[in-house]
Amino acid sequence: MKIFDLFFLKNKTIMPTFHQLFTLIFISFWGITSGFSQKLAFTVAMEEPASHLFQVELKCEGFKGEKIDFKMPVWSPGYYQKMNYPKNLQNFKVMDAKGKKVNWSKKNNSTWEVENTGKELRISYSILADRKFVANSYLDEERGYIVPTSVFLYPANQLNLSSTITLQPFSKWNKIATGLDEVKGKPNTFYAPDYDVLYDSPILMGNLDELPVFYVKGIPHRFIGYKLGEFDRVQFVNDLKNIIEKASDIIGEIPYQHYTFLGIGPGQGGIEHANSTAISFDGAALNAPEGRIRVLNFLAHEYFHHYNVKRIRPVELGPFDYDNGNRTKLLWISEGLTVYYEYLILKRAGITDEQQLLQSLRNNMRAFENKPGRLYQSLAEASYETWSDGPFGRTDDEVNKTISYYDKGPVVGMLLDFKIRHETQNKKSLDDVMKVLYQQFYRQKKRGFTDDEFKAVCEKIVTKPIDDILAYVSTVQEIDYQKYLNYAGLEVDTTTQILPGAWTGISTRMRNDSVGVTNVEWQSPAWNAGIRRQAILLNADSKPAQQFNEIVSQKKPSETLSVVYLQNNEKKITVIQLATKREKSFPIRRVSNPTTLQSEIYNAWVK
Repeated sequence: MKIFDLFFLKNKTIMPTFHQLFTLIFISFWGITSGFSQKLAFTVAMEEPASHLFQVELKCEGFKGEKIDFKMPVWSPGYYQKMNYPKNLQNFKVMDAKGKKVNWSKKNNSTWEVENTGKELRISYSILADRKFVANSYLDEERGYIVPTSVFLYPANQLNLSSTITLQPFSKWNKIATGLDEVKGKPNTFYAPDYDVLYDSPILMGNLDELPVFYVKGIPHRFIGYKLGEFDRVQFVNDLKNIIEKASDIIGEIPYQHYTFLGIGPGQGGIEHANSTAISFDGAALNAPEGRIRVLNFLAHEYFHHYNVKRIRPVELGPFDYDNGNRTKLLWISEGLTVYYEYLILKRAGITDEQQLLQSLRNNMRAFENKPGRLYQSLAEASYETWSDGPFGRTDDEVNKTISYYDKGPVVGMLLDFKIRHETQNKKSLDDVMKVLYQQFYRQKKRGFTDDEFKAVCEKIVTKPIDDILAYVSTVQEIDYQKYLNYAGLEVDTTTQILPGAWTGISTRMRNDSVGVTNVEWQSPAWNAGIRRQAILLNADSKPAQQFNEIVSQKKPSETLSVVYLQNNEKKITVIQLATKREKSFPIRRVSNPTTLQSEIYNAWVK
């Protein structure tokens, strides 16, 4: 993906600031042709933000042919799910420069065919933005968040075209934050050299809160957002600076001119970009020790993505197919290894300790190993099928024959790291693989890598085959944890443990005074009794279903539980034969008498 880096922020009167930080020369967009005669200029207004509608106008000219197809993406890179953005487009109209209507027709769900008059066209439409989620645009009276793929149309087969974007923010707002560049002399107008850059640059507007700017390797970094909350901001900025320093040390350079964290408000999820990240953020979570670690893990993950996936990427993830999505079997590298590195980065930054590092990986091992999907789906398949299964496995598949690359991916990353360190006498590590991928493919070849090329890079560093590790990617072969952890002087208990108390296998959630079944574990007591996901529990042992968990907690594994429930609106009665739950807990500890090499590997790993 092409990178054209400049952060633009506005003060209370929506006027430019921070220009002294950069020595850049901007030329008015209409004087820039970049070899193309076509001109595209977007204007986005939001006069009535309470309506949740962005009003968009696209002025374009210089196109050839009798008709022009304008398309809207159906997904956003970084979030590997179809979003059906076109459904939110309303009131599509086309006029010429004199206000005369121009004919158009809708060819399919995401394509509008417009008659080409040979002169300037003015396309106008509204975008409904009423769902608060990091992969959706959102607008209300307090802020506006634009996911570019959900707002800006592109001319078919011409993603290389540049464009300007003029924002007309709600009059009561004071700031705009985006990774796009300002057009000199045109307030509130930004420039994108091509659609990949435009679609990679979210925009946040409103009465935003900004933390002090901090610098890493001379590069400015900012954290700005909506309702950041009350927390120790000095400590947080210091933590964030340490995270970025340690993350950038892995690769050895920072490839952008600035970086911005966009806090879009409380919620869940984040999406990485080349010089920014859009994140759900609530600073109040930082006030508790566990919450602080969770938030900083999340931020380290999204930040490291600007290396691992935006620049170090599978060859399939670019150029992007905005109509259909891009499938790859290597998300275990892009996402799984990023999880692994978020743990290492926090440890190297002094935010977590050795035990917390081991516990994080242990949690991934438990999450992967104690689900039946490990017997059915490989890591490569989980990567490829994420478009249908979702990144955490298919929740609608009751048998749950899927896994999450967020769980198994970091585990395989750890095994690969330990193998590299062992085979090279601790002279090399997974860090060296990431450096080579960055330099060889992003810097030199300016493209992504294939499966075979990733393997070749690893084997050149290790000087031995890594087929044993890759078998854990391409098959469901049982993992030999002890072999690889022993390289670092670690041992793990893989025996099955019996958990205390009675077990049903049911997960529930209160829904408007009803107790809904959100999941039933495969071959659990409840599964064998016929209860399935989306059932509504009515009572248990003749007591209100609201007491279900309390009732189960008072039972013994050998007892039964009578349950009345609704399944597909049909009332049913069943008896659950309670049992004990068995699972592996994977406690990890250091061996009592490590060899010199084991100690060197472990100490280098937890440095």
